[in-house]
Amino acid sequence: MQEHDDIDILVSEVGPRDGLQSIKSIMPTAAKKAWIAAQAAAGVREIEVCSFVPAKLLPQMADAAEIVRYARTIPGLTVLALVPNFKGAQNAIEAGAHKIALPLSASETHSKANLRKTHDEVIDEVRRIAELLRSLPAGERPGLEGNVATAFGCTLEGPVPERKVVELARRLMEAGVDEVGLSDTTGYANPTQLRRLIKLVRAEVGHDRLSSVHLHNTRGLGLANALAALEEGITTLDSSLGGLGGCPYAPGASGNIVTEDLVFMLDAMGLRTGIDIEKLLAVRQILVDALPGEALYGFTPEAGLPKGYARGGWGVRAAA
Repeated sequence: MQEHDDIDILVSEVGPRDGLQSIKSIMPTAAKKAWIAAQAAAGVREIEVCSFVPAKLLPQMADAAEIVRYARTIPGLTVLALVPNFKGAQNAIEAGAHKIALPLSASETHSKANLRKTHDEVIDEVRRIAELLRSLPAGERPGLEGNVATAFGCTLEGPVPERKVVELARRLMEAGVDEVGLSDTTGYANPTQLRRLIKLVRAEVGHDRLSSVHLHNTRGLGLANALAALEEGITTLDSSLGGLGGCPYAPGASGNIVTEDLVFMLDAMGLRTGIDIEKLLAVRQILVDALPGEALYGFTPEAGLPKGYARGGWGVRAAA
């Protein structure tokens, strides 16, 4: 995996996975490659490029191995892949992913719908994956992240007890993941809830074992939640170009926070992401051309950059 010591916040692009799995259109492989390459050229350091699921379930991901192999050729890019099980992990490792992530839904109803597995069965898969990784030479061993999905509520079960989220985060660590993440799969989170759960999970697994959150903007709280996460010391934020994304098994859970809006906010605050906002905005055209008829979101792409905008703390300098 790549080190990112020269930035303050790592913006992890999830559109090629989360975004594309949630729409009916199938983006051509060439367009996916162009998208990934263009975002990397704009300065994006980490991209979740695919998920290793059977093509019959998600035809949008049928080219997963090819996409990982291509993304690995881009210098400085950490290539992340989502896997639902041991077989998916084997495929991701063979393709060359730098990092693999496995989701464990705090809502067992959602876990059964999404992965067709109970909590115990998912934990067993994680143990098998961790054992496989330990058998590999250190230099060929991808990182392993366990993401607690539906951590803030579930469209199928409703409220999710915080103690269950904390318990599952602990069990993931015990099963062998390197770190855990919290996912607002359904767009239920609010800033106060987010702060509280981050503190609770860190108290259980360790401060440095929870550095990322995955947020949705379903009810318009995406950036408010991102800011709350930053204030708790979170250093990796997932987002999706054009706000594409959702979950096929969480009805009504619409898009991720918009990468363009997130990067503008961070940049205007003077936080370093390593991303050139103007180049990032230009990447959007690839999606427009390759996904005709698909809705794209974002205020910054629509409004444009403010007059006199300069990268790296425009809002900070304007106050001087």
